[in-house]
Amino acid sequence: MPADRPTERDPQLPGRLLLTERDALMPLLRETPEERFELRTACPGWTVRQVLAHCGAALMRIVEGRLEEGVFLPASNAADVAEREDWPLRRVLDELERGFTEAGPAIAPHDDGQLDAVALGEWVHAGDVREALGEPGAYEGAGIRYAIPLLAVTSGRRDTPLLRAHLTGHPAPVVLDRPEEGRSVAEFHGDVATLIRIFTGRPLVGTRYRLLGADEQELLIYR
Repeated sequence: MPADRPTERDPQLPGRLLLTERDALMPLLRETPEERFELRTACPGWTVRQVLAHCGAALMRIVEGRLEEGVFLPASNAADVAEREDWPLRRVLDELERGFTEAGPAIAPHDDGQLDAVALGEWVHAGDVREALGEPGAYEGAGIRYAIPLLAVTSGRRDTPLLRAHLTGHPAPVVLDRPEEGRSVAEFHGDVATLIRIFTGRPLVGTRYRLLGADEQELLIYR
């Protein structure tokens, strides 16, 4: 991974991330016993099924251009999940798979990058699901090569402190966000999954890392 943070948005990254996650996650979900979809996730109040319903609904809103004011706020997300409570599980999964497949081209033309953050959030939710199911690869896996550049761009738009991440197994540091006048560069030492947890507010229990020059709350990109 390069040491410099991307300065320009790559409109193809969200679609690549979503397709990679589709190919990795959907076969797992199709083979998972239905009762396991009632397991609780890191998202307060939401089960695996409810997280997946939210993901499918959000992606299909993008595909269908239903992006009215207030969409993706907590009340809107809760309403989308409630609408799908009586759906058969297969319908929930079918909608999710379609969203993973079709949302990328719909996101690409949006130069403001707001929908890029949604695509990244869908990938993070896939990690929430993996963790709840006890599956390996939460917040890492094949999609990380697209998720890290998206995180770099998204963190820059959220004005988080400049961070140089020294990731386990990667020879070059990853630089996230832009310099803030008069402030030293913060430093992270740890694995990539823990870095994702910090930026997205996921539980850090059992992790091991060093964060110097910033605190976890300053790095949150989803508030």
